[in-house]
Amino acid sequence: MPWTPSEREIAGVSSLEAPERYKHWIKKVADEGEVWSLWHEGGWALALDSEGNELVPVWPHGRYAEVCAKAEWHDYQPRSIPIDVWLGRWIPGMTQDKRLVAVFPTALDRGMAVDPRRVEQDLREEMSGYE
Repeated sequence: MPWTPSEREIAGVSSLEAPERYKHWIKKVADEGEVWSLWHEGGWALALDSEGNELVPVWPHGRYAEVCAKAEWHDYQPRSIPIDVWLGRWIPGMTQDKRLVAVFPTALDRGMAVDPRRVEQDLREEMSGYE
């Protein structure tokens, strides 16, 4: 059965520090086989860090993404990306475009900015325990 986080889980996990949310994201994405981001007709949501790097925000479930679909992302909707597409197309694309992954932003925190190659390595390591 697909996982859907409860309101209590969303509140609890969202209150964790960014490195702990990153670990949670890796586990849930490996478990569920999909990554969530925000989409609208013009494309996928992006953010900028203080150095001007483009960040691709991602969450472990669409309900977490909905919480962040405010302000500049108010017209965006959560959309899932299958893990094989994420690893096969998104990781190489973000690496080529010199973008970072903003893992698990919250309403109060921009998330953990991570190099896409590290994200790939951590996901593959987590998934290797499932085979």
